[in-house]
Amino acid sequence: MKKKHRHVLLALGWYDHRLLQGIASYATQHSWHLAAHSIIHEKIIPWGWQGDGVLAWLAADDELAKFVVSVKKPTVDFSLRRQNLPFAHVVQNHALTGRLVARHFLERGFRQFAFYSDSRNWSQIGRGNSFETYLRQHGHSCRTWRWNEKTAQGHKTKLWAARRRWLMQHLRTAPKPLALFAANGSLAVEAHEISVDANLGIPHEVAIVGIDDYLLSVGAHSTHISGVDTRLEEQGYRGAELLDRMMRTGQTPARPLLIQPSQVVTRKSSDVLAVPHEGLCKALRFIVACFSEPLTIQNIASAAGMSERSLHLAFRQHLDTTPGMKLIETRLENARRLLGSSDEKIETIATRCGYPSLNAFFIAFKKSTGATPAEFRRTQRLGS
Repeated sequence: MKKKHRHVLLALGWYDHRLLQGIASYATQHSWHLAAHSIIHEKIIPWGWQGDGVLAWLAADDELAKFVVSVKKPTVDFSLRRQNLPFAHVVQNHALTGRLVARHFLERGFRQFAFYSDSRNWSQIGRGNSFETYLRQHGHSCRTWRWNEKTAQGHKTKLWAARRRWLMQHLRTAPKPLALFAANGSLAVEAHEISVDANLGIPHEVAIVGIDDYLLSVGAHSTHISGVDTRLEEQGYRGAELLDRMMRTGQTPARPLLIQPSQVVTRKSSDVLAVPHEGLCKALRFIVACFSEPLTIQNIASAAGMSERSLHLAFRQHLDTTPGMKLIETRLENARRLLGSSDEKIETIATRCGYPSLNAFFIAFKKSTGATPAEFRRTQRLGS
């Protein structure tokens, strides 16, 4: 009997080419027919469409959401904006994204932080709350800058200029060096532009990290702004995979499937060590460059041009850690990234991260995360 081809509708109120690529990869492998043109390109809702399932991003458009409900087909929503609707959800892990950025800045020695957003939507709130919480847990406060055009004075034609003046004032008066986390890629670009207009040095006075929904798309090779790789292609693929299972079984999972970000893609806007200690900067650069090698504290001290005792005191004073702990942290951070974003064997990852044996890697990893490397990888793939 000839196999039936699934007809799947893409009801995406927002999309990125990488999300579509992930969906398309799964659809091609399973001979799906995708219907998308009217919504994505013409913003026309195809009332009366008949098919097998829906992949949606229902973050804003009320009419689109009403249409998807009316279809009464298995549906996966890539947003959490409408959690009351009876759909499955495959979404980015915004909490982990915020923690990644906080660690990125702390590893570079920053002590002044700000979070910049322009909305109270669930994604920006999740990123900001996690960023601020992680910093607070490590003894630091964080300024929160949220633009609200409803409180701005003047006609709507003047809002763009008012917003730029508002952000410039915040950037100029904030203590330096400042680590700024922008809630999305467009805001990061805006902060970068205004910092340049205000004659603020990037990254030495203002270091900026955004999100890849803008920065890692077409033309990203020309940007200088760091961004979190949230693995949008993986989100699209896993959403399609989940929809396929729902169309076969008729069962909708109760909990969202979380897609873990892989890393902060470091570019010029945050590639700096905000530590006023030359020897410590040399030591940190040496650890980042050589963590895969069998290093000793003596190796690190030699690279820094310091005695082991002076190196230890410098780490304690400026970073509240030790050289040994920093080396372990760097190795494990890279191990987590590789486990979540590659299919390399665990033994290979252990070697690449500087561990002489699989057993040593296993013990260090479980002590740090509470999970074995295999369990951690499984969680990254299946959500939590």
